[in-house]
Amino acid sequence: MNIISFMLVLAGVLLNAAAQLLLKAGTNGIGTFAFTADNLVPVGIKVASNPFIVSGLGCYAVSVVVWIMALSRVEVSLAYPMLSIGYVVNAVAAWYLFGEALTAQRMIGIGTIIVGVFLVARS
Repeated sequence: MNIISFMLVLAGVLLNAAAQLLLKAGTNGIGTFAFTADNLVPVGIKVASNPFIVSGLGCYAVSVVVWIMALSRVEVSLAYPMLSIGYVVNAVAAWYLFGEALTAQRMIGIGTIIVGVFLVARS
């Protein structure tokens, strides 16, 4: 994988991770909710007008374009496992930004993901 291809894959992964974090920030601001017939419009307005959620959806849209560009250059069997890097980024960022738990068991899982991505990337 050349540097341009790697950068496209990495950008796609990071945009996807950023989208998840922005969506979480948005839902933290809105609070717990359920879509029911009674609250569909009020909750829909809250979701649609939340800047974090709108930004997260924007990141998803851009990440799809970047990902398509990456897939035009890289085998899907190599690119797709790289999405696992997003799990690592999100776990660490969620710990830092939202105070979510980063337990020993999660750290072992993150280490396993890193080793797996390294092995796939070297193939």
